[in-house]
Amino acid sequence: MSGELVLVTGGSGFLGAHCILELLNAGYRVRTTVRSSKREADVVAMLRAGGVEPGDRLTFAIADLMADTGWPVAVAGCDYVLHVASPFPPGVPKHEDDLIVPAREGALRVLKAARDAGVKRVVLTSSFAAIGYGKMPPGGRPFTEEDWTDPTAKVSAYVKSKTLAERAAWDFIARQGGALELAVVNPVGVFGPVFGADHSTSTEFIQRMLNGAMPGLPRLSFGVVDARDVANLHMLAMTNPAAKGERFLAVAGDFMIVREMAGTLKARLGTAAARVSTRALPDWLVRVVGLFNPEAAQLVPELGKVKNATNAKAVRLLGWAPRSREDALIATGESLIRLGLLKK
Repeated sequence: MSGELVLVTGGSGFLGAHCILELLNAGYRVRTTVRSSKREADVVAMLRAGGVEPGDRLTFAIADLMADTGWPVAVAGCDYVLHVASPFPPGVPKHEDDLIVPAREGALRVLKAARDAGVKRVVLTSSFAAIGYGKMPPGGRPFTEEDWTDPTAKVSAYVKSKTLAERAAWDFIARQGGALELAVVNPVGVFGPVFGADHSTSTEFIQRMLNGAMPGLPRLSFGVVDARDVANLHMLAMTNPAAKGERFLAVAGDFMIVREMAGTLKARLGTAAARVSTRALPDWLVRVVGLFNPEAAQLVPELGKVKNATNAKAVRLLGWAPRSREDALIATGESLIRLGLLKK
């Protein structure tokens, strides 16, 4: 472990920063990719907010998922790669290829560069999106790593992008991977401490609830997991021999309906959650809004669906022990409060 070099793609992102923190705290050296050198200071500021002064144990490489240049330099001398970077916009893209192409082609660029550089193993950040959409498991059982989203079903561009990117990664390893090993982490909604105003789509959901920007709550359920635990699972999947060729669901427990999430915030954050609504939004209203609002339209197929997923594989094979769902949500809220990121 001591002195081994790990490349983390997308270090300026919410999960990327948590992965860097996990690795630095474990004694690794880290190189991270950013699309512009202007983002380097942002990464360092996020790590400092997370309690770590990176010093010379962190270096940077300039690389973009949509270009070949930069990747050979980024992976040079690395023992492992965590490929965390992938587009996840809060809105709806004009065309699904705006998400699909960078996700799929970016993953393949990273894998090719890693193979050519003699990297031992790549851990790809996929998503529950590649597992739990388009069809439900038989018999009402929870989703497992054996399940795959059907990209030909009516699913969002993001869901399709994660599914096709992960499929492409496994196909590459099977056909052209050589000695390179692959493991995949499939997180549900990632929450936990934020380090600044630029965080994630999942944590923005909590921010909106706390700001009173959601007067009604749709009948949806979400999986919840803390970013610190997702980062830890990446590190376990990076080093444990049992993780070779495997995918791992990152979920802290049973899925929560949105009203449960709101109730947790109100119960644990007190007056800071005074603007959180617990009022249910009728399905018909969401459908009507969806006729005019593309973001709302994406929710309609999921209304009322009771989904669940199990973390049994990660717990059994890797000894993973995540925080509770409630603690993940509260950590998000507390960090937003601490950083002054809520409305006055």
